[in-house]
Amino acid sequence: MSVTRRTALLGAAASGLVLGTGRVVAQTNGALAVKPVLVAAKTHEVQMLNRGEAGTMVYEPRFVSAEVGDTIVFVPEDKGHNAESIKDMLPEDQEDFAGKINEEIEVQLTSEGLIGVKCKPHFGMGMVMIIQVAGAPVPDDFLEGKMPGKAKKAFEEILAENKLS
Repeated sequence: MSVTRRTALLGAAASGLVLGTGRVVAQTNGALAVKPVLVAAKTHEVQMLNRGEAGTMVYEPRFVSAEVGDTIVFVPEDKGHNAESIKDMLPEDQEDFAGKINEEIEVQLTSEGLIGVKCKPHFGMGMVMIIQVAGAPVPDDFLEGKMPGKAKKAFEEILAENKLS
């Protein structure tokens, strides 16, 4: 008996194997059914620092690649920092956020896209970062909003370092 693509897929479906699509395919009453897979979400920690590898007034890391459902935890390692989303640099279905100065904030990622983050007191000094959710490409208008020159330069560097520009 030769194995065809169809029989291989049906066999995988009958055994409930994950086919790399983020879903489990199962066979019920001779028909295929698709069910969502519960994937363990990750937590990514971002430090808010006065001085780091990229210079002064920085987030470390400055770039996080994550998935929908993951959580980003911003930790104020040094005083005087916060983390907040930038209005025009947020996916449509992602809720905006603004942490208080000197306080940790957790952000749940709910939508595919790129998120621009700033430290409100140090935005003019270029204290920004990018969160890429679900491998989303850079929107054409991502850097078009009004922002300080050092912040724009930092965003351009982050995009270039991560081969997103």
